[in-house]
Amino acid sequence: MSTGLVYNFGNLQELQARINRLARLNKPELLDIVGAKVESQTRRRISDEKENPEGSSWPAWSAKYAKRRPSGRTLLMSEDHLLGSITHLSVDHDSIEVGSNMIYAATHQFGDEDRNIPARAFLGISDDDETELIRDIDIFLDRVMGH
Repeated sequence: MSTGLVYNFGNLQELQARINRLARLNKPELLDIVGAKVESQTRRRISDEKENPEGSSWPAWSAKYAKRRPSGRTLLMSEDHLLGSITHLSVDHDSIEVGSNMIYAATHQFGDEDRNIPARAFLGISDDDETELIRDIDIFLDRVMGH
């Protein structure tokens, strides 16, 4: 034979071992890692970034409302109730939910035209958030796969 390719399949056992480890993946642990990261990112968005997941700054308070606010308070950080309420939970074996149980959270997220309150979206995943999530998932999978 003038041309040929020889491949040694001796390392298939290692590949099969990795596939077996992946099949035993602890999905609840992975979902908890993702949920905790999104929770942390959401808290950072509220406390530090003051912008929606797309990167746009939140609308400022109206002049009338700003006069009533105690000094030293910032958007969505009146008494830290919203910030403290951000949590994550597993919805089922394939998904998690991140949010707040505060009654006014939806008003901040979506706005309220009737009360002239603009949306100040704090829930969601930005491009940078997604990059962080992929990194954390890769770290988890590397650990599971034995790297």
